[in-house]
Amino acid sequence: MDTKPYTSGLSENAVVITRVANGQWHALDDDLVVGRGHAEHRPDGRLFVSIDAWHDAIFDRLAEAMLTELPSPLYTVVDEADIELTAGWRRAGFTIRRREWEYVVPTDPRVTGLDDVLPPAGVTIVPAGEADERLLRAVDRAIRDEVEAMTGWWSMPAEVISRPDGDTIVDPSKYAVAAEPDRYLGLIRVVTGNRPRIGLVAVRAGEQRRGIARALLAHALGTLHRSGASAAWTEVHEANQAASALFECIGARPMSSNLELVR
Repeated sequence: MDTKPYTSGLSENAVVITRVANGQWHALDDDLVVGRGHAEHRPDGRLFVSIDAWHDAIFDRLAEAMLTELPSPLYTVVDEADIELTAGWRRAGFTIRRREWEYVVPTDPRVTGLDDVLPPAGVTIVPAGEADERLLRAVDRAIRDEVEAMTGWWSMPAEVISRPDGDTIVDPSKYAVAAEPDRYLGLIRVVTGNRPRIGLVAVRAGEQRRGIARALLAHALGTLHRSGASAAWTEVHEANQAASALFECIGARPMSSNLELVR
């Protein structure tokens, strides 16, 4: 373990910053944990850090210890409304890389207006868990290449960036797709649970403006509604006006914003 003494004024004893495990640090004041730091690689290979501390001075000392030992670049995500936490990371040299709006999305088709929405002629919706994995991976790769060639995949929700080994479909059972007989045109990923989340809605560039995204949303939200979920959540990059318009036209409301910071 690594320890670095630091007198905080919290008590007569020195606060000690200790690395207690791989990727974990504690700030101890007379054996009382007054701050914690954590570092973890996300599936895309990027290293994200977080700190929970009682006082700014402890935050700064934890950040100093962690940043000294960790490689760059480093990333963190904060609620933009948390001004103190954002300020702490800025003091540590982090800058804003992206902003995502978090939307709450109603599932009731009487609210969304999606009750009568059907896919265009010749297109069917394949429910989650029933998609052909080969065709699913093909449409995912095609869409990713199209986005990368235009706005850059970095503009998509942070959690859908591919992993270092190139695998972009973490769990095929989470995806419903819009299908033609020999290929898929679009996809939607929904993670269910206490707080259902729409992680991605995307359609091939040549098939957009046909109502496919709305049909995928109608299917996914209708499925959630029938399962008893009254709302879902999703994140949209602030520059993605098309995605914001898609969700807002079905009654989704922005509830908060998250900042991804980088050092």
